[in-house]
Amino acid sequence: MFPIIDLFAGPGGLNEGFSSVRDENGAFVYNTLASFEMDSFACQTLRLRATYRELVRSGTDLGSYFDYIQGKKTWQSVLTGDFRDAYFAAKTHVYQVELGADNRPEVDDFIEKQLGPESDRGHWALIGGPPCQAYSLAGRSRRTGDDTFALDHKHFLYREYLHILGKFKPTIFVMENVKGLLSSKNGDSSMFQTILGDLANLPGGTHYEIRSLVVDAEPSDLEPSDFIIRAEEYGVPQKRHRVILLGVRSDIAPDLPRSVLKKADGAVTVRAALQTMPAVQAATSSRRPGNDLDWEDVQAQALKEVRSSKPVNKVDPVKSGVLAVDAYEAWINENAPEMTIQHEPRAHMVSDLARYRVMAELAGMLGKSPKYTDLPAALHPEHKNVGREGGTPFTDRFRVQVWDAPSTTVVSHISKDGHYYIHPDASQTRSFTVREAARLQSFPDNYFFEGPRTQQFHQVGNAVPPLLSKQIGEVVAEMLGSLTD
Repeated sequence: MFPIIDLFAGPGGLNEGFSSVRDENGAFVYNTLASFEMDSFACQTLRLRATYRELVRSGTDLGSYFDYIQGKKTWQSVLTGDFRDAYFAAKTHVYQVELGADNRPEVDDFIEKQLGPESDRGHWALIGGPPCQAYSLAGRSRRTGDDTFALDHKHFLYREYLHILGKFKPTIFVMENVKGLLSSKNGDSSMFQTILGDLANLPGGTHYEIRSLVVDAEPSDLEPSDFIIRAEEYGVPQKRHRVILLGVRSDIAPDLPRSVLKKADGAVTVRAALQTMPAVQAATSSRRPGNDLDWEDVQAQALKEVRSSKPVNKVDPVKSGVLAVDAYEAWINENAPEMTIQHEPRAHMVSDLARYRVMAELAGMLGKSPKYTDLPAALHPEHKNVGREGGTPFTDRFRVQVWDAPSTTVVSHISKDGHYYIHPDASQTRSFTVREAARLQSFPDNYFFEGPRTQQFHQVGNAVPPLLSKQIGEVVAEMLGSLTD
């Protein structure tokens, strides 16, 4: 097996994909030696998932794992026998630490220990995505006018990734970040250009050839946009666009032909991802009580108005991929639990429930998410920025995810509220659950996220889609395998 080390691991989306790759004989290709993550709940998730993999790889019964994730048994009661042995064998590679210059010595020591002597290491891969908030368009927008923004240390956490590249010289690396990296400025250059420049000047004289995973061209001929991977083109039911760099150590590069991801035969839609989920209803929140309006009457009148109107410029459904849907379903259903987990909806204010119901019905008529201006006036949101914000209309306080297209990007903001993730089924009248968000991110149904629900949403939104990661892992495995033939 090829060793991998995962930096800024989050809940393990990138690692999950790589760890699931098998060779033509069904043997697992990768072995995770270290996962570094600062968030305590994400580390708990990583340890549990590593335990699951240990059980699968050893052929051990998964009963205790399923008892725990389905809430049938407590952690203390399952932490015995084979499950306990698997947990303590697996947890050793999960290292909770905030990567940074102050912690480099302890991180370097751990990597040195896990990799072993340099002469015995062979070929291995470094994977991970430095935190992206500082580069994201939303993050930059929120901090417009903030004089400290340019000094934010999160801009430069990628240097911890580069430090490990220069010190330990992996054969191949995969680095993921947001598309905003291409436009985020560092002086007169973009952060993307800065990172490429830093990659060309690693300590120790190590050099990497930077390749695209989606455009088959000489590195010197690549444009910045050639590094953007659109997840919906590769069988993920979500429009998630990320910059992903594939680095091949320069002394190895001449021996490795270029290889790119193969596009799916069509889209995996929200309908394909969620249609088998049990229908659930949201409770009413007591927070921020509304005015004295009778919201049932308001909703009934709004629905009457909507149903009597004619949809304008209805959007056609996207082309569904038969093979893509089959591959997605096989992926999420492998070793699925008997019952659906982490599928409890959060409560919503009664006014928002009325809006959700009407907007979901409108979305079904339009084939797209309506704006607030499409709602009857009685349902316009009670928000200080409704109507105008910065001189422009503020029209997307709420967003319905439509049935017959991939979803919009699932981001960590889903942990704060569900307004951008309204369920397309008007009869359910709610936002997405953790499990539905996880399905749109292509996490298998047996993947359990530790911590309170807010933290579960946060982990899901910060992850790399595992099904996309698996395909990247297969490309890397083919390359590494050619070096050992």
